Amino acid sequence: MNLTPPLYTASVPVFRHYLGRITEIVGRAGPELLRARVGETFPAGKQFATAAGFAVRVACPLAGREVPHLPAALAPRLAVVRALLGAMRPAEFEGAEERVIRHEAGFAVLEQDGASFLHLYGIPNFFFHLTMGYAALREAGMDLGKADFDGFHSYPADFRLDSD
Repeated sequence: MNLTPPLYTASVPVFRHYLGRITEIVGRAGPELLRARVGETFPAGKQFATAAGFAVRVACPLAGREVPHLPAALAPRLAVVRALLGAMRPAEFEGAEERVIRHEAGFAVLEQDGASFLHLYGIPNFFFHLTMGYAALREAGMDLGKADFDGFHSYPADFRLDSD
């Protein structure tokens, strides 16, 4: 029987894994590509920085911690967030499902229990910004595939999708 609090396992390891993917992608992209956008959205670099910010804005309240100020520059922000999440322990998340979390979503002020906060707000927003950054880089011509996004998939070098 797994005694690790469910909101810990659904947040910290997920955020850390995908922040690792972002770090790897950013390392390959270079500054010019990080300015790429999809339509009128934030540039890729800001999308990734926002995803990192969401990881902290979600995990800290669930763990009963204050949300710290983060570096503005992308590489240090990713490093700080990954380290901060790595220092969190499952015990900090005990009872987080019922913890009421008051937060802002744009101009809306919301109160959600911990489970709703994570599953209906935090995880979707984290992945929204991660995906928008990824899409902007692909749109700008960076060679990225599903394996780059999730770190699990593998395809042969000559694999191509059929257009039919």
